[in-house]
Amino acid sequence: MSAGRSCRGGVFGACWALVEPVFTVWRARRSVPDAAARVHDVREIVDAILYVTRTGIPWECLPHGFPPYKAACDCCARWEADGATRRVHDLLRDRICRAHGRSAEPAAAVGGAQSVKTSADVAEAGQGIDAGKKIEGRRRHLIADSLGLVAVLITAAIVHGITGGRFLLDDLAAARPGVSRVWADGGCRSSIFNHGAGPGIDVEVVQWPRAKGFELLPRRWVIEGAFGWLMQVPPSGAR
Repeated sequence: MSAGRSCRGGVFGACWALVEPVFTVWRARRSVPDAAARVHDVREIVDAILYVTRTGIPWECLPHGFPPYKAACDCCARWEADGATRRVHDLLRDRICRAHGRSAEPAAAVGGAQSVKTSADVAEAGQGIDAGKKIEGRRRHLIADSLGLVAVLITAAIVHGITGGRFLLDDLAAARPGVSRVWADGGCRSSIFNHGAGPGIDVEVVQWPRAKGFELLPRRWVIEGAFGWLMQVPPSGAR
């Protein structure tokens, strides 16, 4: 067993059997054989990519036992550009929904945005300042279904949540036409309601409580739980 296969975060058994055809089709469709995928086992490349995304290390610090970092990085970029990554996500999301007794096509979702600081090696051009939260970095715009499975848009922190929300509504309407309602926070304005009306999505605001202190908001807890998982801090009771 290789180092990549034994590390936490690798892809195993039934999961690999589900997603392997995506990479087989991708490789067969390429007019010029991909050197990295031809020389190195595709499953090992996937394990390397998962290791980097799980630990947050630079590609150059990929441990011995995995394929060369340049091969893993190149395949990651190619799969993203060719749509293979999205197809894998769709397969896994549908399997999770069915395992929880839910339809693979959601009827509603929850939206939100979060500004986060970035590491020192992120180019200044890719950052911005969230004047409200006093955070310099990037903003994550999310739309999640009831299980917290998300669609994500990453922008500079200066980009307002309303702007990112419009892009996500367009993407949601194209990818999941069955969604007819989206819950959002109190920062939404009339423009986002009008934008959602175009593809037939009813945007409803969940107001923040007036009283001080913690309160579990209806619907909103789903998106806050998703943010918690992105920060690798599983929220209590969110799953």
